[in-house]
Amino acid sequence: MANYIIEKVSDPVQLAYLASQIIASYINLTLEKKERAQLALSGGSTPASAYRLLGKEYLAWERVDVFLGDERWVDSNDESSNARMLRETLLSSEPGSNASFYPVSTTEQLNPNKSAEVFSGLIQKVCIGKPPIFDLMVLGLGEDGHTASLFPGTKSLKVKDSWTTVSEGKGLARITLTSPVLSSANKVIFLVCGSNKKHALKRLLDPCESSERTPARLVQPNSEILLLVDEAASALI
Repeated sequence: MANYIIEKVSDPVQLAYLASQIIASYINLTLEKKERAQLALSGGSTPASAYRLLGKEYLAWERVDVFLGDERWVDSNDESSNARMLRETLLSSEPGSNASFYPVSTTEQLNPNKSAEVFSGLIQKVCIGKPPIFDLMVLGLGEDGHTASLFPGTKSLKVKDSWTTVSEGKGLARITLTSPVLSSANKVIFLVCGSNKKHALKRLLDPCESSERTPARLVQPNSEILLLVDEAASALI
């Protein structure tokens, strides 16, 4: 059973700042222990604000490998592309631009299944372990309880023998890391912001809640999960 540590802040601005500081600190700690750090980052407006601040931190970015936890199967220049969001925030200028970014190859491939296959191979080349181990996994929480692109009631929730899979959410095909990979990370952080997330957050923390309805509960790492939440999202906890 996952053990959650909750840190509350007043608003999205404070959440983005705190997230950037915690992520930067964890990168530094990781690089004290090993030559390179592997991160998997989520999409979303709140993470985007945090990544913009993070990219200004003077870290050894040339020793950092950056992946996405999930991606929509759209062109990399599409406004809904998580890769585009990272390029416009964390990677937009030095020093953050010195990180090595490994985006999901989307419409360059024949179909979403091929994209998932290629992405899986890429992860296995960079990360050690089976499942591959990320040093840090930054996740969001959807108002329906999804995380990465593991949506309620989809087949993606049951995939345990592959590191990536194809899912669908809000009418779009998506490539996502699977729950074994999410749970294998050395550290997991959820960023949860806004009143529309309060019911999902309450369900995430309920030990009786089904992971079929709230897929974020599939994330079960050995270490404590850090929840960074604002007042609006934490109204029911």
